[in-house]
Amino acid sequence: MSVAVGKNVLFIQKKFSEYYRKHGDSVVAPKNLTQREFGFLTLKERVMVRHKGFPDFQDLIRFIQLTNPSDCYYSSAYYERPTEDMERKGWLGADLCFDIDADHIPTDCKRDHDRWTCLDCQSVGKGTSPENCPSCGSQRFKEEPWFCERCLEAAKGETLKLIDILGEDLGFSPQEIQVYFSGHRGYHVHVESPSVKDLDQMARKEIVDYVLGMGLKPMYHGLKGESGPRLEEGGWRTRLMKGVYETLLTASDGTLAELGLRRNIADTLVKYKDELLKTWWEGNPWGMVKGMGFKAWEKLCLKAVERQSALVDTVVTTDVHRLIRLGGTLHGKTGLSKTSVAPWGLEGFDPLKASIAFTNGTVRLHIEYAYPFRLGDVHYGPYTDEDEELPTAAAMLLLCKGVATLS
Repeated sequence: MSVAVGKNVLFIQKKFSEYYRKHGDSVVAPKNLTQREFGFLTLKERVMVRHKGFPDFQDLIRFIQLTNPSDCYYSSAYYERPTEDMERKGWLGADLCFDIDADHIPTDCKRDHDRWTCLDCQSVGKGTSPENCPSCGSQRFKEEPWFCERCLEAAKGETLKLIDILGEDLGFSPQEIQVYFSGHRGYHVHVESPSVKDLDQMARKEIVDYVLGMGLKPMYHGLKGESGPRLEEGGWRTRLMKGVYETLLTASDGTLAELGLRRNIADTLVKYKDELLKTWWEGNPWGMVKGMGFKAWEKLCLKAVERQSALVDTVVTTDVHRLIRLGGTLHGKTGLSKTSVAPWGLEGFDPLKASIAFTNGTVRLHIEYAYPFRLGDVHYGPYTDEDEELPTAAAMLLLCKGVATLS
């Protein structure tokens, strides 16, 4: 570890320590705390310390304040003996957890703000790393993903769709659904309900497949019926209708042709779409367009699945032993906190304002590079090889991301 990096780590550790001493009560105690396993990532060595258990919340907070970890986690599972090795823990059930990360959402902005460095020749490029370095042919890269407001808005959109599916289709109440901004690139959604506690991996995979619309066959959801689905039917029958409606609402000849529709069908849909959409829910739209058969409607339905499904990380939800970030704790890659938000308040939620943990002071930095970003109401950057004095929250983000050093 270089002197500069070591100095950064000590500073981050000091600020994390100050935060937990002053704001330990901001940490969210998970339900049935004594049945949870806890894990902590050390800041200096980057080692995961797990199989920890605590008799009460105050003991947990004291441990965090004493050790100043980079990241704090707890198990989605409940155990008889959470501090034992996995095979001896005695699994009692698990919450249903979802992770929506901007990394998994195809947004164009990644081409601008993500970066890669070749570990052999140190060449640098933007976007996703190539299979081979264009300079030396190496296949070894350091990925340096960033995040921007477009990324976070995309993640919020997927989270809103997930919450809608959980409530409208699967019947969970708002009181059973907890939503958090992760402190970095996305959102976590936890469902704590007796109805999900005993579900095994296969049952959770079925839920994930439903959320993703995986393997959905439009012909089994009213596409070949004599009358179209009604709004009150709910489920994927209605979601397909909504998704096709949204697709047609903004459709042009070009966008419809990209879906594989014949030019004459695309032209007809665009020409008569106002009339079609006006009566969309009054009859059977599948039979309203002359010359448009099952295959063409099916292509629109498959596009509708993309619009209506929620892009969740399948591994997180199906893993019945998953460690998830502890609510109210700091994210080691940003210095922002994992912040709770009511499901019904998510649409107007500003993650880059609500999750700020450090509100006092300034820090002098040398910034190697940074894509433009916002914290609170202030916009920063871009920066390239320059010295700046920034508010502590912005400085912590750059230090934690590893793109700046203390001056």
